[in-house]
Amino acid sequence: MSTYLELKKIIDENKSFLLMTHVNPDADALGSELAFYSVIKKLGKQVRIVNHSATPYNLEFLDEENVVEKFDAETHAKVFDETDVCVILDLNNAARVVKMEAPLRAFKGIKVCIDHHQDPENIFDLYVGGTDFSATGEVLFKFIKETKIVELDRFIANQLYVAIMTDTGSFRFERTTPEVHQIIAELVSYGVNPPAVYDKVYNQFNFGRVKLLGETLSSIKMDSTKQIAYMIVTKEMLDNNGTSEADVDGFVNYCLSISGVEIGILFYELNDGIKISFRSKGEIPVSKLAAEFNGGGHRNASGSRLYNVTIDSVKENVINAAQKYLNN
Repeated sequence: MSTYLELKKIIDENKSFLLMTHVNPDADALGSELAFYSVIKKLGKQVRIVNHSATPYNLEFLDEENVVEKFDAETHAKVFDETDVCVILDLNNAARVVKMEAPLRAFKGIKVCIDHHQDPENIFDLYVGGTDFSATGEVLFKFIKETKIVELDRFIANQLYVAIMTDTGSFRFERTTPEVHQIIAELVSYGVNPPAVYDKVYNQFNFGRVKLLGETLSSIKMDSTKQIAYMIVTKEMLDNNGTSEADVDGFVNYCLSISGVEIGILFYELNDGIKISFRSKGEIPVSKLAAEFNGGGHRNASGSRLYNVTIDSVKENVINAAQKYLNN
């Protein structure tokens, strides 16, 4: 039996579902959650979305009925006990749901993972997806099409379009296959408006984010090889511009716009440590680089979180480690 049919069987045989995704959710995470939520609702079953983080303001348009809940330990104390199936989407490691990690690991019901990242943690009863997919949204599209569990509609198509569009870098990343374009063509046929979607995702940022981007771009430096570019975002920069961690999403990609640069790195200061984002071109596996610093992700897009350290204390080590992955 295919994993799609196994997932359909789990849905058919259970009544209540809890959906969640990773800290600071992106459009693939939220779009996938909301598409899957709609599938479950169409079947007349109980379903809730509870996330560790609030929805980024530029993605709030996806949640038309305001169904995404921000986790609160008191409010959601019994939510795991009242659920048959817990589904995590667009992540494969329980640590990435942060405050929800402990109840997720202790959950006695069925745990399902729908994802497209590397090295899934072995705590799930069913894993659906894999690294061959461009986005979690693509996994869900194929699940719906293969099982015919529900009919696609404008809402689901819009969620899956946003998920795939953003996680392929607007169709410029490596996994943008002919099949992905065929999927997108079908989704658009349900009434998705590509220019409007792009505008809402990428052209509706607040003034503070644009100012923060300017400061961050001004911080860019190159290493001695001129093939690694890195940038820094401090807490002071965030506070001065009235911004948050979600506003930094995508900044690191600017490093790769510099001619000759093969690896881009963003160092982001947290209250209890730092976050590092890695990007690369071609065959350079920054997922392995991230793993050296307790992180992971995709071959060309990965990240790490380090606790109780400063940017200055690790920056040189990270850059030296990155140099080992350069092609020449």
